Amino acid sequence: MKKYFLALSTLLVIMSCSNDTDDQNTAATTISAINFIGEQVIPDDTKFRSTLVGGLSSIDYSNGNFYLISDDTKAPIRVYKASLTYNKSVFSEVKITDQIELLDDKGMSFSTPVDPESLRISGNSIIWTSEGNINQNVDPFVREATITGKYKQEFEIPSIFEAKTATEEGPRQNGVFESLSVSYNQQGYWVGMELPLKEDGEEPVFSNDTDSPVRISYINKATGKFERQFAYELDKVAREIIGTGFNFTVNGLVEILEYDTNKFLALERSFTTGADDGGNNVKIYKVDASAATDVSNIESLKGKNYSKATKTLLFDFETIRAKLSSIPGGNGKRIVDNIEGITFGPKLENGNLSFVVVADNNFSAFGQQLNQFIVFEVLP
Repeated sequence: MKKYFLALSTLLVIMSCSNDTDDQNTAATTISAINFIGEQVIPDDTKFRSTLVGGLSSIDYSNGNFYLISDDTKAPIRVYKASLTYNKSVFSEVKITDQIELLDDKGMSFSTPVDPESLRISGNSIIWTSEGNINQNVDPFVREATITGKYKQEFEIPSIFEAKTATEEGPRQNGVFESLSVSYNQQGYWVGMELPLKEDGEEPVFSNDTDSPVRISYINKATGKFERQFAYELDKVAREIIGTGFNFTVNGLVEILEYDTNKFLALERSFTTGADDGGNNVKIYKVDASAATDVSNIESLKGKNYSKATKTLLFDFETIRAKLSSIPGGNGKRIVDNIEGITFGPKLENGNLSFVVVADNNFSAFGQQLNQFIVFEVLP
């Protein structure tokens, strides 16, 4: 089937192998819409250098290559390089081409728990995040590695993001540094929380709107310090739980891209157990933080008077669900899977940027999921 990972011969432009060196920071400053081009899926039994390809939580594009971080918590903690073959009309192939192991600060494979979630390529460095393990009192982090995976530095995080045993403050388990962007001016990085700090607000639920602000923080590249923070309000959970047994819902901010000064694309993913179509609802918002309050000195956002970033819906993945894959051997329902990574890709033949998203299949630990890639055209 054309949607699955095949060694295809094609006359299409090999986008990831072109001489176009645009990376995710060179986006046009206006985005009016994104148009669906196509989808590819890497089978969940695919291996590369003996590692299982899966858990693809983030994607970036730089110098003709796509980079994907796997959220596998077991060594090797790894980044895959990949080529994607597409043009303005067709997306025909995904191919894993290399694997980079991210090493700890001693130059060794990780032996302590980490939860890789996001990456960006900045010059000859890989900037990447871990959510840590809040339940086990392991702090999250933002680190810089060489392009070959060797440790360079770790950025000092504010104490509000450190793992805490207190029940009323600190980050939530699996709700920390899920999103990351190089700043538009290339002078720093933005890192976003997936869920609100306990002292800032509630987790989103289905039954009613909650006050659920997440913090997005700027890291100064020159000093390595966290500086400005602004708040972004999460949507409510998209669906009610169906059935009984193991019940779980979540809606969080899973990726960001700054495409102009103080203007971002934000990826929100809502998930509910019990649905027969995967249970995910995914949206991309245009976000303007120009007038947002700097909340870096506000210890708790609850009950405080401040201005959040504004958001406008850019794309709802429900509009293309019917064009996507279903689970092989499943019920035939089309799947919007656990999309967690976004990046601008190289320019298309008409001069418009491409835009690529990837889904984290959780290594199909909770039922079969897809290593799903989707490509769009960006309309200025």
